[in-house]
Amino acid sequence: QVQLVESGGGLVQAGGSLRLSCAVSGSIFSINAMGWYRQAPGKQRELVSTITSGGSTNYADSVKGRFTISRDNAKNTVYLQMNSLKPEDTAVYYCRADFRAPWGPDEYWGQGTQVTVSS
Repeated sequence: QVQLVESGGGLVQAGGSLRLSCAVSGSIFSINAMGWYRQAPGKQRELVSTITSGGSTNYADSVKGRFTISRDNAKNTVYLQMNSLKPEDTAVYYCRADFRAPWGPDEYWGQGTQVTVSS
């Protein structure tokens, strides 16, 4: 059994900051890439940022310079520091982890955490 538990969402005014966390637990050998995605009402889920096990990062153009992804491999946790938030950042944010488990490679998603940015 593998679980991804997200935390850190909430309501913030435009220009404010939030930090999301996602902790992976369960029977896994190693975690490869981890990432954050978001889905706004009426829109498709989109990539926000990813980070490899080696620390290489990737960002959507819309968040470059404002969001920073990081991970603590010892804690199997990925973070998303979100600064200078805009109303258009409002969405449910999902964590994803690609990992190796006893049954082979797999991927899991978190349950999602709501981020609401007021103008």
